[in-house]
Formats: sequence, structure tokens, C-alpha cells
Amino acid sequence: MSSLHVNKALNNNVIIAQHPEHGEVVVIGKGIGFNRKPSDDIPLTAVEKMFILKNQQEQEQYKQLLPQVDEALIEIINEVITYIAERTDVPLNEHIHIALTDHISFALKRKEQGIVIQNPFLYETREIYPDEYRMGEYAIRLIKEKMGVDLGLDEIGFVALHIYSAMTNQNISQVREHSQLITDLVNLVADQLDYSFETQSLDYSRLLTHLRFALERVRRGDKVEELHKLDSLLKLEYPEMYSLAWKLTKVMEKRLKLPVYPAEVGYLTIHLQRLNQRKEEENN
Repeated sequence: MSSLHVNKALNNNVIIAQHPEHGEVVVIGKGIGFNRKPSDDIPLTAVEKMFILKNQQEQEQYKQLLPQVDEALIEIINEVITYIAERTDVPLNEHIHIALTDHISFALKRKEQGIVIQNPFLYETREIYPDEYRMGEYAIRLIKEKMGVDLGLDEIGFVALHIYSAMTNQNISQVREHSQLITDLVNLVADQLDYSFETQSLDYSRLLTHLRFALERVRRGDKVEELHKLDSLLKLEYPEMYSLAWKLTKVMEKRLKLPVYPAEVGYLTIHLQRLNQRKEEENN
């Protein structure tokens, strides 16, 4: 059996079908449900630009969501996810179909009611996840073109986090916690150095990137090579920056509930010292 056996067409773009390997599945694709009747067979070769939800829980959630969503949006989300899948070399977590559909559907309803939700992580998201942000821009642009509704910059950031979540298999709440932690660490640096970062500046971008990679290393448990003599020298030469770096790693440990290798303090000290030097140059 090299075809999908249609059990039921839920709408023009979604069917419930019998898959030769995965049993009952939900299949999402442009026009896949149009004029389909139960017992129709669709060759698997025709499922090239379509997505199959195999997970039982995801299937049930998606079926419950469908009646509440404009069918035009289903088609747009399908285009967006195809666009993302073609631009990434990692498989997407299939939960993105539910998460993105639910999120954007709710955002459209809020827009209709004039409710605006600001995105506190917008700058951070754009700097830390540039590829996902560009994909988010594509999604919001497509919605504007096809539905005539501009959801704005804040939503690009929210969509980017959902895309990152699907690409890394992280729960969206984990991704948000990660973004919040980076924001809090940046604020701590700004307070300690008494320095107001220009969000568009290279210094700000460098700090975010450094913190992002540090958090990713901690999350993955990557061993960071010790700096040995350099570490002692940094502690002696730049005691304030070393102390601040140590404080930042302790915040990371507490929030991530994971150990941070001592070498991270040294690398962070070098970075903070460069920032501090820039601040002093600006003040002179």
C-alpha cells in the first residue's frame, strides 16, 4: 500500500486518512481535502508539499482547533511551515502546526478587538534568532498579503520564538524562559556597569550573542576548556568584571538548574571588560 486512504475530509486543506506505516493520521496540505470522499486513495507521491501529524495527542488537539480557525489561515500556515521546512536542515516538531495556528488565530482575534500585546523580547529575539526572525517576517507579510491584516513587529518576534521552539524541540515556555533570562542578564550588566545599551548597537548585539551561546552550552552540558593561568590573571586585572561575570553565571545556574563550568566566568569577564572599556571611552 503506497497511498493514503481517506477516512474523512475535515475541510479543503485537511483530511483524516489511513497511512500505510503510521495508521490513522491527520494530513495537512493545500487543497488536499477538496472534493475528497471517504474511501478515496491518494498516492503518497502526491504528499510532497503536505504535512502528516502522526502523534495521537497532536492529532486530537489539531482536530479540536480546526473549527475555530478561518480556513484561509490554515492554508497560510501550511505555506509558512513549508517555507520554514525548506530553509532548515533539521526536522520540525509537528506541534508547530497547532502552536502557530492557535497563536496566529488568537493574534488575529486580538487585532480585531483592538487589543495590543507588546513583545518584551523583540530586540533580543531579532538579535539572538536572526534566521527564525526572518521566517517570522515572511509569515506576518504573507498574512498581510492574503488576509489584509498587519499583525506588526511584535508578532514577528512571537512567531520567531515558535519557529525556534519547533526547530530545537523545546517547549515554547522553555524558549520564553530562555529569552527572559537573557533579558534579565543584560539588565543586570546594564545596572552593574551603569550603562544604557543602544539596542541597535554592536556592543548590545555582541553581549546578547555571547550570552545566548553560553546558555546553549550550559543547556547542552558542553565542556568549556579551562583558561587556567589566564583565569587567575583576569581575576587580578579586572576584579569588578570578574565578580560580575561570576554573578551572571550564578544567575544562570539558579534559573537553568544546571551547572555552569568555571571557564565561562573567564570568557564572560573578557567580554564585560571590553564593554566597560567602551563605556569609559564614551565618558571621557
